[in-house]
Amino acid sequence: MVEGPSVNRHHWTPKSKGGQVAEHIHIICHRMIHRTFSEKELADEYATPHALREHPTIISFVRWVRKKPAELIGYAKAPRNGNKRRPQKHRHS
Repeated sequence: MVEGPSVNRHHWTPKSKGGQVAEHIHIICHRMIHRTFSEKELADEYATPHALREHPTIISFVRWVRKKPAELIGYAKAPRNGNKRRPQKHRHS
């Protein structure tokens, strides 16, 4: 792992759900985790690195991100299924 702006702390169980254990992970990985899962899902089903790595979206993401430079801090793409955690509200004219 490259120290600096490409590294961020991730609580395996979200702090809002009582989590205290955190580790440093790449920021792009951290962003992808939170784009893919709700805090409830993280707390209930994906509170370990092992559980996360078994999810199909994360498997695909890891394949993609492995080819990128370690210093990458860009944004991860949203999951292809189009199912976003927080749907955007559309403004009506």
